[in-house]
Amino acid sequence: MSNAYSLAGASVHDIEAASGAVYRLLLYVPRMEVPDYLPARTMPGEGWPLLLMTDGNSCFGTAVDALRSQADYPKGTNIGWGVIAAVGYPTEEAYDPLRRSWDLSPPPGTSFPPYTPDGPPVRTGGADEFLDFLESRLLPFITARTKIDPARKSLFGHSFGGLFALHALFTRPGLFQKIIAVSPTIHWDDCAILRTEKAATFDLPVRPSIHLSAGEHEGERLAPFQEGNEDAAARLISKKTERTLAYAEEMAAKLAEPDGANLQTSFENLANHTHMSAPTPAIARAVQVAFSLKQ
Repeated sequence: MSNAYSLAGASVHDIEAASGAVYRLLLYVPRMEVPDYLPARTMPGEGWPLLLMTDGNSCFGTAVDALRSQADYPKGTNIGWGVIAAVGYPTEEAYDPLRRSWDLSPPPGTSFPPYTPDGPPVRTGGADEFLDFLESRLLPFITARTKIDPARKSLFGHSFGGLFALHALFTRPGLFQKIIAVSPTIHWDDCAILRTEKAATFDLPVRPSIHLSAGEHEGERLAPFQEGNEDAAARLISKKTERTLAYAEEMAAKLAEPDGANLQTSFENLANHTHMSAPTPAIARAVQVAFSLKQ
């Protein structure tokens, strides 16, 4: 018996960027063949809605299962079928810390000591280059394989990925219609993203909407299981500097101001979750945001 596991409707593609870097695209397209007891699946006339996710190695399976378990029952879930495209790296691990540090952080960036003694320095600031790859290479790759509704493209990111999603919103607001930013590292680089937000304009026929969230234990208190740990004091200091929960909620409120960006925004406090556990419920919410039938 084979130990391999396959996910019906899913495929894996390694795609080379102009820089020579290779990305792994995990792609899910709904299957049209269904058992008799399920309703027929049909692609909308405009094409499938798309959920594009960063850190694809860590989130693809969760997102696809959240969609598969709900989309055949729209009267009970308000979720329809769509395409999930999760962008990651050629690795079997959940993350590639070195590459994501470059891809997901806004310019100008800097260089940090290696993660390992013999490793390369950690570089940041490659978000615009990564956005170029998504826009000029990845999205055309997807649309060449299945029809995508150009008015229903969503972008999901967590942590640095959440910061990247905000950067995409502020610098290329027409690329995605919905932004889902989870635990965004707004504090990064002395809150430089706030200066990017201040300079952003949204002169578009249809303005994008944004859903922000963060874990309850990304505020100024530790999770109960972290209290008493040897690193508790250091964690508390970091929390008060990073202000992940507060910055996310403040960003949602600021972007909704009628005299400001005047965007449709929402904010969610993910109860009982920390920075590293927040993605699991947030991915389920992203599926709802991206594939909802009635707004």
